[in-house]
Amino acid sequence: MTSRTTRQTRVVDLLRSHDVRSQGELLSLLSRDGVEVTQATLSRDLVEVGAVKVRKGRQLVYALPDTGGSVASAGLSDELPVRLHRAADELLVSARCAGNQVVLRTPPGAANDQAHLSEVLGTIAGDDTILVIGTTPAAARDFVRRLESSRSAGA
Repeated sequence: MTSRTTRQTRVVDLLRSHDVRSQGELLSLLSRDGVEVTQATLSRDLVEVGAVKVRKGRQLVYALPDTGGSVASAGLSDELPVRLHRAADELLVSARCAGNQVVLRTPPGAANDQAHLSEVLGTIAGDDTILVIGTTPAAARDFVRRLESSRSAGA
């Protein structure tokens, strides 16, 4: 069985390297790579990685936002990946920095380990708290600033 992160990383890679017109086509590409997934799970994966349909010539194909909506990588731009922006807007109660560590608080049951950013070394998630370990104290402070500005922009 393939982990969610591995599967979503492969989805991102396929969307970047192929003009994928449908979920069925993406399911076939994944299957060729030995990744078996249901259509419902794939649909959730597409939402989580921020994939959208865009017009390319005469056809609609899946594309990823330029702001880093991928699970594979995200730069240090001021924009958060689409999925993280959405989660911060909907679920973030507070974000506090301590050195290179950030403690994120969410409503009970909403914390999960989904930070995939270059300035994040790792995360540990509980029921309502996520510990984010940044690469440096400055990266951790910048991460908090970006989360808070994302949250206030959504209000």
